Amino acid sequence: MEQQHIIVRVANHIDTHYALRITDEMEASAKARGTGIAKRSPEYIAKKMLEGKAVIALMPSGQWVGFCYIEEWSHGKFVANSGLIVLPEFRKSGVAKLIKKKVFELSREKYPSAKIFGLTTGLAVMKINSDLGYEPVTYSELTDDEEFWAGCKSCVNYDILMSKARKNCMCTAMLFDPADKAEPKQTAADFKQNSSLYERFNRLKQSKLLQWFNKKNEPQKNGKLKSIFKIFST
Repeated sequence: MEQQHIIVRVANHIDTHYALRITDEMEASAKARGTGIAKRSPEYIAKKMLEGKAVIALMPSGQWVGFCYIEEWSHGKFVANSGLIVLPEFRKSGVAKLIKKKVFELSREKYPSAKIFGLTTGLAVMKINSDLGYEPVTYSELTDDEEFWAGCKSCVNYDILMSKARKNCMCTAMLFDPADKAEPKQTAADFKQNSSLYERFNRLKQSKLLQWFNKKNEPQKNGKLKSIFKIFST
């Protein structure tokens, strides 16, 4: 499939009728992989659309292609881009990357200070996350919100998670921390110091340049002085 024909945008109220098909595909995909994702109801997915916290991919004909949504945890300190799903016939076409990029941008817009994280078993998703700036982390660096971890109960690997005291499982944890990506801000004191250093550098440069110019022209000056001395000596 050619991805240039696919529209990837923030979902809204006109997309709620896709909710049942999306959740059915999520469940079917999890069974096919032999892993699991936190099961969500069509009502929950529709709510995310109404809140403007979801991204949907569609063909111009209106056929839905893929989906992903945002969840907020620990009072907005963490957000997760969850439930990424792409129809089988559209996989390996680059659509998942477009969706992940769009939902990542939406997360940064809505929660600029939040850490964005995800749990995944898919190598392709790990690669996309890495390209967006995520880094692999231990589970201890994720939210400690009990409601988030309760969402894993519908996963086939939940017993493994609990047997390991929630320290690790089959999923790889990845995290984007905006604090690690921020550019250092220049304070007024820094600017003043840098300006002072710049002025000193300019003065030194000008002084060196003047010395070089005088030295270069010294033979010529000496020659003129000798000529004048010779005229007055005759």
